Amino acid sequence: MKNLTLIIMALFTFTTSNAQESIYDVAINDISGNPIDLNEFKGKHILFVNVASECGFTPQYAGLEELYKQFKEGLVVIGLPCNQFGGQESGTEKEIQQFCSKNFGVSFLLTEKIEVKGEGIHPLYKWLTDKKINGKSSSSVKWNFQKYIVDEKGEFVNYFYSTTKPMSSKITSILKQ
Repeated sequence: MKNLTLIIMALFTFTTSNAQESIYDVAINDISGNPIDLNEFKGKHILFVNVASECGFTPQYAGLEELYKQFKEGLVVIGLPCNQFGGQESGTEKEIQQFCSKNFGVSFLLTEKIEVKGEGIHPLYKWLTDKKINGKSSSSVKWNFQKYIVDEKGEFVNYFYSTTKPMSSKITSILKQ
């Protein structure tokens, strides 16, 4: 009977995650330089998007805001300014924040400017793009406004290229589950 109890306990604590590290342990700062505790978002999906103010996809800020407002009970949207694609995010953090607020009414979270590929890749994007770390999928960031989604348990779900609009059924269907 004791062995049966141990087996049952083991089954209940079994996890399906293959991730080597938890997304919740990654350190990153908001656009004002304050630390973001990703643990605060446990229980919600997180959509990470590398953003830029001078890109052909910049109007997606409006779609990201719409997505955030529609699903904010179960979703956190995090915009991560990056200047690695065509130099399309050359502004300072303050300029980026003002641009997003003035032009798109952005109320979702923005981070400090980061690198999403190459030698200076931020640890968050190492996690998002490396199957050895996230346990699910490897990818490379091709351009601004590539989207990565993590579920409410902190497990990698999928990524979408820039051409996938924020309100696409590819994304909203994940959030409606």
